[in-house]
Amino acid sequence: MKKITLIGSELAKTGNEFIYLGPLEECEPCRFKRICHNNLEVGTRYKIVSVRSANHPCTVHENGVKVVEVMPAEFTIIIESKKALEGVTLTHSDIHCDRVCCENYLACHPEGISGKYRVSSILPEKVECKKGNSLKKISIVPVQQ
Repeated sequence: MKKITLIGSELAKTGNEFIYLGPLEECEPCRFKRICHNNLEVGTRYKIVSVRSANHPCTVHENGVKVVEVMPAEFTIIIESKKALEGVTLTHSDIHCDRVCCENYLACHPEGISGKYRVSSILPEKVECKKGNSLKKISIVPVQQ
């Protein structure tokens, strides 16, 4: 489901993704605060699907903000093989691992996941885990609540 929000003009490009972190103190007196913040969930990754041309003033973004349509982003993560079933709904939990230099670490510990997600596809590429965990790479989409 698409949502309307405002984002810094320099960042407002179709296809860009961001993780919404919540309002800043500087946002409190702004007349656009509700448009910027009320439609988004903290910790969720969004993808910009369209950008409108009008520019609005903003105390946070030097070159102002633009109105954008966003939707929760589909993205790729790594989970335990036993949970990797296409179509299943899950609440994500990171793989227990402290090997931050591992090439898979960021996919095993992704940012921008909040709430429940549906496994949209299981990717065929093999995931090698140096700790010996049986892992799969999957694409997920947020479940609308």
